[in-house]
Amino acid sequence: MTDITDPAIEAYAAEHSSPEPPLLEELAAATREFSEAHGMMVGRLEGRFLKLLVAISGARRVLEIGTFTGYSALSMAEALPADGQIVTCELSERHGEMAQRFIDRSPYRTMINIRLGPAIETLAVLDGEFDFAFIDADKPGYLAYYEAVLPLLRSGGLIVTDNVLWSGQVLDVRDESRDTVALRAFNERVAADHRVECVMLPIRDGVTLIRKS
Repeated sequence: MTDITDPAIEAYAAEHSSPEPPLLEELAAATREFSEAHGMMVGRLEGRFLKLLVAISGARRVLEIGTFTGYSALSMAEALPADGQIVTCELSERHGEMAQRFIDRSPYRTMINIRLGPAIETLAVLDGEFDFAFIDADKPGYLAYYEAVLPLLRSGGLIVTDNVLWSGQVLDVRDESRDTVALRAFNERVAADHRVECVMLPIRDGVTLIRKS
């Protein structure tokens, strides 16, 4: 992943944000050993950002598309009330198994429910309403996930989407790769969607906050 923000600035921002709990420090280290694609993990800065967004929004039901090793789900769970719930969708059984091991060691093991399989199929059978959703999965699926998630979200609910700047590649007109094209289309769709209001932020690889009207 090409840096969007100066790495020194991002490191300074992380160091001057609230610390992650020890279990998440351990999970981050384990993820780096577990997968060469460990960059898919949101990490400390974005994890603290997600926790704060959940807290500010007062969310009780959270929907996540893309569990990976569970770092983001565990981060968001910290901000939920005792009766809160996270439904997190993961295609990879291997990723889901690792996430479940760390979830089982956390205080949030009864609050986080991993649904294995294609997320679009899981979304089709879920009952709303959700207060908050985080989309961080395969990029060609973003538009379909967005359209499936929006009806499940309460009015005033928040969708957060990750990787929307895609290492800056969304600006490179020569880049016609599948992921880049899909993200450009997603970004254009959200910006023009009168059902929502949105703001794109250059946090890590780009994050868009989308509020349902």
